[in-house]
Amino acid sequence: MPSSASRPRRPAASAPAAGEDAPSSDAPAPTRAPGGQDKPPSSSKAGRNLPVAIGVGLAMGAVVLVALLTVRQAWIGIVAICAVIGTWELFGALHRAAGIRLSRVPVLVGGQAMIWLAWPFGTEGILGGLLVTVIGCFLWRMRLGAAGFVRDVGASMLVLCWIPLFMAFGTMLVVPADGAQRVLTFLIVVICSDTGGYAVGALIGRHPMAPKVSPKKSWEGFAGSIVFGSLGASLSIALLLDDQWWWGLVVGPLLVGTAVTGDLVESLVKRDLGIKDMGSVLPGHGGLMERLDSLVTSAPVAWLLLFLLVPVHG
Repeated sequence: MPSSASRPRRPAASAPAAGEDAPSSDAPAPTRAPGGQDKPPSSSKAGRNLPVAIGVGLAMGAVVLVALLTVRQAWIGIVAICAVIGTWELFGALHRAAGIRLSRVPVLVGGQAMIWLAWPFGTEGILGGLLVTVIGCFLWRMRLGAAGFVRDVGASMLVLCWIPLFMAFGTMLVVPADGAQRVLTFLIVVICSDTGGYAVGALIGRHPMAPKVSPKKSWEGFAGSIVFGSLGASLSIALLLDDQWWWGLVVGPLLVGTAVTGDLVESLVKRDLGIKDMGSVLPGHGGLMERLDSLVTSAPVAWLLLFLLVPVHG
């Protein structure tokens, strides 16, 4: 695999997430209109078409909300589709940038098995699907010989665990009778974390949180994520799950931590591969993984915390 230092870098310009300051240095320069007037750039400071990005985000949220409020089992289909797209994006990025030969078929098929088996069989179904898929990845890659075996299988394991395995626990959230409310609680906390972190970081962010990974993230923004995420968790647990609001002071910070971790992990992968976005499936956003990064790593933690702390109602 070529080293990250030997590949040309392009500045990452993905949409800001939890704790990220408003970008400034990557803003497109204004063009000169006839008569010497400056024309404002058509995109946001993040290099995105902001109206389109907002419209796409609202449309995605509406689809999820309608599914949860009508037939909550439709959430499994949404998770499954997102897992396929996210997996395919990561496969493509790894292959194009590093020439890695991945076990595409076993990971795609096994990933779907883990997600769909989570409803009837719970964690046992997820574990069984994972074990079979790992063996399938070994066998699939063996046919290409020894050269690069460790690298290729290791990358396949990364994709398998990072996307479908974690997302399978997102499926587990919707299994109980109050599953729709649990999924909404999970989504609300992560969205509050991202929004609060971006707003506070843009206003008062001064101290870089991880300058070698994501220079625009600040500790002030992270504090904003903690405050807004905890508030969202407390209100959701009290109003949606009919339980004690103070559990939000546990759930909120922990989910904020995993959400920020997911965003940093994706930033590291993109920097290592020397790419700007994982894909281009979402207008104004880039790839789907640009929107899933914080949700994916938070899903198993959200399931575990709500399972342990909040009894099922309904």
